[in-house]
Amino acid sequence: MGTISARVPDDLEEQLEAYLEAEQFDRSTAVRKLLADGLDSWRKEHALDLLESGDVSFNRAAEIADLSVWDFARLAEERDVTWVGGDHLADDLDDL
Repeated sequence: MGTISARVPDDLEEQLEAYLEAEQFDRSTAVRKLLADGLDSWRKEHALDLLESGDVSFNRAAEIADLSVWDFARLAEERDVTWVGGDHLADDLDDL
């Protein structure tokens, strides 16, 4: 396991201390959890952005988000992300 060291502003450290107290975590556990949660959130948002811009397929976006296609479909629906544009709708329907 690697080690990360970072300087943080005083107000952020105060928020971290409040989080430690509320969650009953030691500092290392709390920072790992917050980092993992933040990266998980970023991965999902990044995948949605890539999908919406047309840079990746739906399946690839689900992989990037580390979700099943069904869970990713729910996420895309919740965030109102359209992955079938009007330009391709007729072609998609013809392919069915």
